[in-house]
Amino acid sequence: MTTSSLPALSDIPEQAVPGVLRIENSDKDATTPIIMDMLRSVYPHEQIFGEYCPVQAYIDAPPREVYEYLADTRSLEEWTYSLRGFVETDEPGLWLAYDRLGSETEIFTRTVANPDAMTVDYHCAWDQGQHLWMIYLLRVVDAQLVFHKPGSVVLWVNCKHPFYDDNPYPESAPPNRPVWVGDFWEMFSAGHQLEMDNLKAICEYRAAHGLPIKPDWMK
Repeated sequence: MTTSSLPALSDIPEQAVPGVLRIENSDKDATTPIIMDMLRSVYPHEQIFGEYCPVQAYIDAPPREVYEYLADTRSLEEWTYSLRGFVETDEPGLWLAYDRLGSETEIFTRTVANPDAMTVDYHCAWDQGQHLWMIYLLRVVDAQLVFHKPGSVVLWVNCKHPFYDDNPYPESAPPNRPVWVGDFWEMFSAGHQLEMDNLKAICEYRAAHGLPIKPDWMK
């Protein structure tokens, strides 16, 4: 199965949302110094690291619309740094794309969403779609409840599954791939913040310009 580019961000003029970093406009070599500059040798005591990677942001856009956007797996084509070419597999709800951080690495994703709680969990894995052990936990909160102002708060947490340290399915990996997803764990906090900043910029642009947060190409 092959994947191709989707019409991601086709409703937004090029360069209209400054600061969005995607692999198309900032390759890995150009982005690595940005990531490294976001890392610090000493972190504030209240910031949690280790086995957890939390990032969060306020987004000036309606929470229900932000939730519905995130709940569609294809949104990852737009706001993530390197996941591209989503196509649904023969198994309903299971999507295949490529993580361009890993060259020819296939990534499989199933989205588990709860509209009442506005939670969106991406169950993912590199190389194979039978055991989706990489879990990205997101929750959209009505900012009126927590900040007493319109908008959304998005909370995102990853847990360090032991498979990040050791590839459990080496036979599924493409030959001669030099990296494993766990090699990037120490950069997750900065990398996920970069992607959260992308999400914020995209949603706020659409909200400010009267565009649907979930674009027409995804409907």
